[in-house]
Amino acid sequence: MQVAGFEWDDGNIPKVLKHGVSQTEIEEVFYRGPYIAPDPRHSDFENRFHAVGQIQSGRYIFVVFTFRVRLERQFIRPISARFMHAKEIAAYEKAISKIENRS
Repeated sequence: MQVAGFEWDDGNIPKVLKHGVSQTEIEEVFYRGPYIAPDPRHSDFENRFHAVGQIQSGRYIFVVFTFRVRLERQFIRPISARFMHAKEIAAYEKAISKIENRS
């Protein structure tokens, strides 16, 4: 899937920044190839997804996002983002390890 970039505006910037994660860190998660899964529980009006990944600083970030199409180009629109807790990181690393061992 080809993505043209990120959609940032006054509607989503305050929501994603309230947990101390910067726009740059959120974008870095996507550039580094996150684990992405659908979020059907919160997808009443649009398809939402979770992205989980590690950034260069070593911190793990959890991002909720959707895709938006503008001018026939697809953009990632972050909805929420936060740093992951130790239990979440352990579960993520275990799941990734299982996936990598299948290859």
